Amino acid sequence: MLTSEQLAGLRRDIEFSAELGGRTLTLQSTWGLFSPRELDEGTRLLLSHLRVEPGDDCLDLGCGYGPIGLALATLAPQGRTLMVDKDFVAVDYAQRNVRLNGIGNAEAQLSNGFDQIEPGREFDLIASNVPAKVGKELLAILLHDAHARLRPGGRIYLVTINGLRQYMKRNLTEVFGNYDKLKQGAHYTVALAQRMTDRA
Repeated sequence: MLTSEQLAGLRRDIEFSAELGGRTLTLQSTWGLFSPRELDEGTRLLLSHLRVEPGDDCLDLGCGYGPIGLALATLAPQGRTLMVDKDFVAVDYAQRNVRLNGIGNAEAQLSNGFDQIEPGREFDLIASNVPAKVGKELLAILLHDAHARLRPGGRIYLVTINGLRQYMKRNLTEVFGNYDKLKQGAHYTVALAQRMTDRA
């Protein structure tokens, strides 16, 4: 049995520091969110392969407590970064981490994929650490929606477990007409696709 003291300890926010976008940021999270005590391997791999321009408008799709979005906002100080997640606890912590680190060009909101993002809002860059159990139907929706929301020349960066590598290659090629494997690590693969100006 846990003592009331131990239980109180578990209820407290988890806090740690991480280097994101060249800055050391403080992150708060809680049990029940993905990788609550440290950046997971997939996120670290993704962040090491992002190419972000200072004026990019960015989207962190499935943001959790916000490490990818905070890195994007830091790397693109003249753009706006939106972080979305379908978990209200994740959005609450992402918004809290925006405030905690004084990042004025980022915001978090509740959205299942793109369904609550204001119509017509477009992005230069979309990044996501895709959950392994997301399901192929939702993945198909997300890729088509991402293509529709990217400006011409916009990029989508995805990190997935290696088991989804071929699926992502096939589907990104189908939706975007291109696919680039940036890095395959021991467990994760980082992929890039670009919205070409001549594709609808």
